[in-house]
Amino acid sequence: MMADKVHTVRKTLRLRPEEAKALERRAREAKLSEAEYLRFLLSQKPNDYPEIRMLLKELINEINHIGININQVVFNNNSALYSARDKELLTAYMRKLNISVNEAVVRIGNQ
Repeated sequence: MMADKVHTVRKTLRLRPEEAKALERRAREAKLSEAEYLRFLLSQKPNDYPEIRMLLKELINEINHIGININQVVFNNNSALYSARDKELLTAYMRKLNISVNEAVVRIGNQ
């Protein structure tokens, strides 16, 4: 089974200079070698796309930050310190979260 994982077939590929530069740039941006980037494109696994991985990482970070803010609002509520301002903040955080998720869905859908 391990032999299936070794890349033993060599292919020669001809590209125009602008295509070669684009391949080099995209592979570098994805932090992959050109060969790894081409194999990755062939796998056609959308969740593996570097752009999607970066987008999901950013979305997760945003959700974590919003979650911290929501936890602070809930803590204030449980401490009987909940105010109208906290309710406005909570609503704003939830709107921001919904917008971020919707933007990610649109961008991933366009991949």
